[in-house]
Amino acid sequence: MSDDNTTHFGYREVETDEKSGLVAEVFDSVASRYDVMNDLMSAGIHRIWKRFTIELSGVRRGNRVLDIAGGTGDLAAKFAPMVGDTGAVVLADINASMLRVGRDRLIDRGVPGNLFYVQADAQYLPFPDGHFDCITIAFGLRNVTDKDLALRSMNRILKPGGRLLVLEFSKPRNPLLSRAYDAYSFGVLPVMGRLVAGDSDSYQYLAESIRMHPDQETLRTMMEDAGFERCDYHNMTGGIVAVHRGYKAQG
Repeated sequence: MSDDNTTHFGYREVETDEKSGLVAEVFDSVASRYDVMNDLMSAGIHRIWKRFTIELSGVRRGNRVLDIAGGTGDLAAKFAPMVGDTGAVVLADINASMLRVGRDRLIDRGVPGNLFYVQADAQYLPFPDGHFDCITIAFGLRNVTDKDLALRSMNRILKPGGRLLVLEFSKPRNPLLSRAYDAYSFGVLPVMGRLVAGDSDSYQYLAESIRMHPDQETLRTMMEDAGFERCDYHNMTGGIVAVHRGYKAQG
C-alpha cells in the first residue's frame, strides 16, 4: 500500500510529487505515434468505445464541453459540431506534447472555431465553478496522481445536473479473457511499442497502469464520494473497457 507521500507509477512505488513528471516523460515519448499505436493496440475498436461515450454524453447545441486528457482530440473533434457556434469545446491536457499534436491535427482537419486548447492538470482545473455542461476523460484518469482530488475538481466546475463520463480500461469479467488480455498486454504491447514507437518501456508502463486502475465498482464508489449522483457504468469488450457516468447534484 502507498502512503500519502508515495503513489504507484505502474507497478513501481514512487514519491507522489515525482509521478506527474514520470507520466509526462511517457507521453512526450509516445505523442507523435499515439494515434497509430491506439489503432494497432485496439485493432481500431477504440473508435467504437469513444463513439458510445459520445452517445451517452447527451451533448447538444449550445453546451460547454470539457475533454480532459484529450490528447490528440478524438472526442473534441466530434463534440465541436454537436455544440455548434453557440457552444464551446475545451480540449485540455496536462502534457504539452500531446496538446500540441492534438491542436495541430485538429487545425489541419479544419475543426470549427468553437474549440479551445488549455494545458491543465485534472487535479486543479483552472475553470470557474459550474461552468460546463459535460466533462469527458478518456483513457486519462489512470495516469492522474490523486484521482479523488481530480474527480472533486471535475464536480466543482460542472453545472448542476451536468454529466461526467470516464472512459477507461477496466477489469475483464471473464477469467479466460482476463488471462488472454494479460498475455497480450505484457507480451505484445511492449514489443509493438518498440517496433512502432521506438519505446517499449512506455508501453510496459501503460499496461501496468491499467492493472493498477480501480475496478468498475470501486471507481463508481469514488465518483459517488466526489459528489456525483446516479452513477453507473457500461462494460465494453467484456469489461476490458468501461465507461462510467455520473451527474452533479441539482441542489
